[in-house]
Amino acid sequence: MDLKPLERILLDAKSIAVVGLSRDPSKDSQSVAAYLQEHGYKIIPVNPSSDEILGEKVFHSVSEIKEPVDIVDIFRPSEECGQIVKEAVKLRPKMVWLQLGIESGEAKKIAERSGIVFVQNKCIRTEHRRLAGL
Repeated sequence: MDLKPLERILLDAKSIAVVGLSRDPSKDSQSVAAYLQEHGYKIIPVNPSSDEILGEKVFHSVSEIKEPVDIVDIFRPSEECGQIVKEAVKLRPKMVWLQLGIESGEAKKIAERSGIVFVQNKCIRTEHRRLAGL
């Protein structure tokens, strides 16, 4: 299978920081993160008001993360994404992903200037299912 860089990064990634991961199991952020965990990814939750979600230690901001991150997956309002991506580029992820319904020209410019693959307005779970043939 001949994969595009985006697809290769998604399939090869080991760790995904999920910014805006909710404690609420009915929220998309939690069901998507749980799906990613079930498919072998290490989830790194980011939520300023939690200490543990899905059995993982929660970081209160992206800038607190000190471990390797392959993908930064963002579940926050579009207007917050520029600042989040400014913090995220310091982690040197391979990709920044804005979930379905989230778009930010500012975040896109910041990521691309840093040589980071940028995706917006797509669901990472949907794309993973498609690529994995699930």
